[in-house]
Amino acid sequence: MPGVIWLSHSLVVLLPVALLGVVLLGATMLFWWQAPAWSKIPRAQKRREEALRRMAALAERLRQQWALDSPSAQGEEPELDPKPILELPLEKLVQKLLADELSLESVLCSYLEEAMKVHQEVNCLTDFLDECEEQLQALKKLKKSERGLLYGVPISLKDVYDCMGHDSTCGLAQFLEKPAAKDGVIVKVLKAQGAIPFVKTNISQTLLSFDCSNPIYGQTLNPQNLKKTSGGSSGGEGALLAKGGSILGMGTDTGGSIRIPASFCGACGIRVTGYRLSNSGVASAVKGRKAVVTVAGPLAWDVESLALCLRALLSEHMHRLDPTVPFLPFREEVYSSNRPLRIGYYESDGFTQPSPSMARAVKLTSRLLQDAGHQVIPFSVPRTEYAFFHLYIGSLLADGGASLLEKLKGDIVDPSMKNTVTSLRLPNSLKRFLAWIWKYFEPRASQSLERMCGVGTPKKLWEQHKAVEEYQQEFIAKWRSLDLDVLLSPALDPAFYVGYPAKVQASSFYLGLYNLLNFPAGVVPVTTVTPQDEKELAFYRGYYRDHVDKSFQEAVRGSVGLSVAVQCIALPWEEELCLRFMKEVETLVKSKMEPK
Repeated sequence: MPGVIWLSHSLVVLLPVALLGVVLLGATMLFWWQAPAWSKIPRAQKRREEALRRMAALAERLRQQWALDSPSAQGEEPELDPKPILELPLEKLVQKLLADELSLESVLCSYLEEAMKVHQEVNCLTDFLDECEEQLQALKKLKKSERGLLYGVPISLKDVYDCMGHDSTCGLAQFLEKPAAKDGVIVKVLKAQGAIPFVKTNISQTLLSFDCSNPIYGQTLNPQNLKKTSGGSSGGEGALLAKGGSILGMGTDTGGSIRIPASFCGACGIRVTGYRLSNSGVASAVKGRKAVVTVAGPLAWDVESLALCLRALLSEHMHRLDPTVPFLPFREEVYSSNRPLRIGYYESDGFTQPSPSMARAVKLTSRLLQDAGHQVIPFSVPRTEYAFFHLYIGSLLADGGASLLEKLKGDIVDPSMKNTVTSLRLPNSLKRFLAWIWKYFEPRASQSLERMCGVGTPKKLWEQHKAVEEYQQEFIAKWRSLDLDVLLSPALDPAFYVGYPAKVQASSFYLGLYNLLNFPAGVVPVTTVTPQDEKELAFYRGYYRDHVDKSFQEAVRGSVGLSVAVQCIALPWEEELCLRFMKEVETLVKSKMEPK
C-alpha cells in the first residue's frame, strides 16, 4: 500500500522535533541494540541466500530434464533457448501447456532462471518456494480433464501471501521466524487451478509506503531506471514482471499498492472490490480497518492475463474455502461486450497537480476512446482535500497509529517510514500544537497532524465510518447523474526517485481515493515520458506552491522513456466492466502504436 501519511518535510527539521529527537536518541539506540531485529534480520538474510541457492539448483535440475525430453539430432546437444517461452503471453503459454506442446519443466526452468537474473539487477525476491518442484510432479500426473485454467503457469506472490513453511514478513522483524502453518485461501485456489507459485517478492516496511524498501531485504529498484523506485508496496512484483521474471503475480492494495508498482514499471494491475477475493491468509501490519480495506489483486503484462487470473480465482472453490467471500463467478458476457461506453474523465483531482505526462496520458486516452465511438464526459472529484485528510487518513489511523507503532517495537525503522513514525510517536498535545502553528502557512502538514492524533472514542469512530459512507454515496450520486459506465483518471506517474515517496505521500491519493470508495480500479500503460513532458515540468508549480510541490517536481525529473499509465475505474462489484474498459484502452493504444 502506498504511504497514507502526508507529512511536511519541515516536520523533521523544526526545532521542537529536533529537540525531542536529541532527548530520545540515546535511549532509542540502546533499545535498538538490544532489539530482536539485530539478531533476526541477519538470519533472515542468510535464509534468503540459501533459498536462492536452492532455486538455482532446481533450475539446473529442470534444465537437465528439459534436455532429456527435447528431441535432438543424434550426437548433438538439444537447443534449450528460454526466449521463445518467456516471450509468450499468458493466454498462449497456457494453451501450449494444456496441449503438451511445452513441458512443465521447460517453463518453470525458464522463469526460475530469468527471475534470478532480474533479482541480481533490482533486488526483488524475498524467498524461493521449494515446494514448487513437488507441485510440478503432481501436475504431471493429472489427466487432461483435471487440468485447471492456469495449468503449469509459474506465478510470483507478494511477501504477504501465506505459504506453508514460509514467513510473511510485511518487512517487519516482528513477523520473522513465524512461518505460516498453511497456505492462504488464494494460494490454495491458484494451486488447484494448476498455477505453480515459485517465489515471494519484496515490499515496503509495514506496507504503508509507495517506495519499496525494508530493513530485512533492502531496496527494490525500478528496472526501467535503477535510480527510481519500483513503487510499493507490491514493488517486488512490479519489478519482476516488468523484466520478464514472472508472467503473473499477486499483490495487495490498500491505497494503490498494486496500481502504483504496475504503473511505475509498465505493467497492468487491478484492485478488486473489497471482499470479492478472500483475504484469509494474507498478512497485514495493521488488521481490522473497515473503512479502507486491503484487497488482493493480480499484476500481469496485459489485461487478458488479469482477466484469466480472475476467472480462475472467482470460483466456487474459493467460496467453499472462505464462505465470507460471495460466490460471484466471472461474468464473461460483461467482459466480452463491445457496446459503446459512457466514460467520465478528469485530468486532475484538484488536490495534487498532475505531472505533464499524467495529464497528457489522460488527454491521449480520452481522445482515442472518443474517436472509437465512446462518449467521453468531463468529471470532477468532489471534495478531494476533505476526502484525503478527514476520511482517508482519519480511517487508516483511527487509533492514532498505536497498532502500527506496536508492530515496529524493537525494529529498525526504514528510511521510507522515518517521517511517518517520527510524527506518530509525538505526543498528541505536541501534534496539535504544531498543527495550530502551521495552520496558515503549512495547511497540509497541519491537517495531517490533526488526523494523526486518532479518532478517539467509539462514538467518533462510528461517526468516521458514517462520514465515509456518506462520501461514497455522494460520489456514486454524481456518477449516476452523468449516467456513467466507467471513469478514466490519471495514475501516479512517472516513477519517483528512490526516497521521494516519503516526501510526497498525498500524491498517491489519485489511486487511494478508490480504496476509500471501495471501487474496482486498474491501471494500463498508455505512453512514455517525452522530452516535451520533461521541458514542461520546469513550469510545474503545484496547487499549494510549497516545498512538497517542489519535491514532487524533483521526484519525477529525469524520466524520459519511463512508462505512464492511466487508471480505469468502475462501480463496486463491476470488475468485469473495469477489465473490459482496461482492455479497450489497451487495444486502442496498441493500434495507435502499430505502424500503418
